[in-house]
Amino acid sequence: MATTTINLNKEIVDKAQIYAASKGKSLSSIIEDYLNLLTFKDKKQSTELEGVPDIVLSLLGAGSPVKEDDLNGRKAYYNHLEKKHK
Repeated sequence: MATTTINLNKEIVDKAQIYAASKGKSLSSIIEDYLNLLTFKDKKQSTELEGVPDIVLSLLGAGSPVKEDDLNGRKAYYNHLEKKHK
């Protein structure tokens, strides 16, 4: 395991330590998990999204997730209309 020194704001570190303790983890493990998540997303996106136009990539994440059983949005739209006309 490698050791690295990172300079951070003391208030942020204190809050992060409280958060880590509330989750039953160490601050180091939370930071490691987060960095792992970031690098995994970058690696996954770079392999999956090769050849996709930049304009399409700019739209990724620009909406709310759609449920698997409602891919065309009909159920969501119906629920919207029900709430609107109550």
